[in-house]
Amino acid sequence: MADRRHIHLPALLLAVVLAGLASPASVMGQGVVEVLHPWSQGDEARAIRELRRQIEAWTVRWVEPPAPKEGEDPLAVLRARVEAGDPPTALYLEAPEIAEWADRGDLADLGSLARHENWDQLLPPQLRTLVNHEGRYVAVPLNIRRTDWLWANRDVLARIGVEMPTSWAEFNAIADKLKEAGITPLALSGEPWHIASLFELVTLGFGGPDFYRQALMELNADTLRSPIMQGVLEQMRRIRGHVDQGFAEHDARGAAALAASGEAAFLVAGDWAKDVFVSAGRQPGIDMICAPVPGSTFVFDSDLFALFHAADEAHIRGRHLFASLVVSEGFQEIFSLVTGSIPARMGVPRDRFDSCARQAMDDLTAAIPGSALLPSMAHGTAVPAPIRDAVTGVIAAHFGSDMSSRDAVDQLVAAIEEAAR
Repeated sequence: MADRRHIHLPALLLAVVLAGLASPASVMGQGVVEVLHPWSQGDEARAIRELRRQIEAWTVRWVEPPAPKEGEDPLAVLRARVEAGDPPTALYLEAPEIAEWADRGDLADLGSLARHENWDQLLPPQLRTLVNHEGRYVAVPLNIRRTDWLWANRDVLARIGVEMPTSWAEFNAIADKLKEAGITPLALSGEPWHIASLFELVTLGFGGPDFYRQALMELNADTLRSPIMQGVLEQMRRIRGHVDQGFAEHDARGAAALAASGEAAFLVAGDWAKDVFVSAGRQPGIDMICAPVPGSTFVFDSDLFALFHAADEAHIRGRHLFASLVVSEGFQEIFSLVTGSIPARMGVPRDRFDSCARQAMDDLTAAIPGSALLPSMAHGTAVPAPIRDAVTGVIAAHFGSDMSSRDAVDQLVAAIEEAAR
């Protein structure tokens, strides 16, 4: 399973073309659902097929959009459909994009369904903010993906005689021991999002949740220029010496495979890495130890569907059934078991989940009261895509060069200001 933080809206819609689709409004007397999502294969696609099966069991028609026309702008086609009163039922979007569509007034108010099904009590408050707009539900979450795991190859740690680090200082000391033994301390890909994900976790570890919010969510320039951020970038520079010389040639799955094989001891990655471990015959929580990255509380992203206004009763019925089933205990369990994530809904039975998922559920519950459950900047949940990309570009450039931490901070502030215009 590939992590989804790098799926942008145009690429997403390219896979689920909107043009030339005849309106299914003629199908009266039954519900209609048209769902646009990026998954044509893999674990998520299997889970979505199960959702379709459940929906069709209620005599609701699931409409598959046709392929796009060559050279067509999928986003423009979608907007034209919305303006013409023919929107899809549900569209897979990142949280900032949901806010943009809601600001336009195009998304449905799911408040009555949410009140009837008690969503306020079922969904973590930090997740509710992503699917609410001005106090009304406009979207539904499929899951929660924990992005701040530090994975470790149990055999490697045992052979060297070291434990999981609980601070970055401990990590640095263990990394030195691993290098002396000829083992790469940290598996990392050269993909910019992977480096940016590591950066945001070091930021949280050094500064804590309030600093994280000010720096990477509120984008406060004074916070970004602070000595703490200088320390974060110095730690990133030190981590650069803990990865293999060929890291830039690895993709994320390749980096995860290095940790699974024991060529590297540690991996910082989300729960998507479980798929790579299992494929290599290594079980999460058994062969591959899981623990929060040093100093982290709980950083997450979530797969979200925005729900549009419906033109007639058939579409209204389909929309409400879709939203209800997505939030239901049964589908939340299925989607997370298949994809390696954890349910967005609290209280889903835990017995079928692996030990790492159960730990994630416990850690999520513990993070809620102190507002320590934090949306990921690097994975597109905390800030709009242009700002995420600006931060990612600077951090990746700093990591792969001799750029000073002071210059990196200056470039970071400038890039954010430019992207926010």
